[in-house]
Amino acid sequence: VQLQASGGGSVQAGGSLRLSCGSSGRTFSNNAMGWFRQPPGKERELVAAIGWGGPTTIYADSVKGRFTISRDIRKGTVALQMNNLKSEDTAVYYCAGRRRASISTDASTYDYWGQGTLVTVSS
Repeated sequence: VQLQASGGGSVQAGGSLRLSCGSSGRTFSNNAMGWFRQPPGKERELVAAIGWGGPTTIYADSVKGRFTISRDIRKGTVALQMNNLKSEDTAVYYCAGRRRASISTDASTYDYWGQGTLVTVSS
């Protein structure tokens, strides 16, 4: 199973980008999915996650109100809409999937990872 993230790029502060994540080999329609990011010189951190049933979305405090995670159940894809981007959002963004439906903030509980897509926000 291979996750594929796309949509990264360069944007000025205040701009928007939309990341998308799909997969080959299986669909993730009823599995928990997440977006993580790794800023330069820092550790990987959770950006947002979406589950199936129960609490369905979780966001890092730093992106609440600016980012929205969503899923297309029919296509089995997950998107991250990023608005009002800030320079501190600059990072490599990774999508990840779990075998389970329950939402998780812990990167170690995700079973599948994409290759990462770079988001650069200039001030």
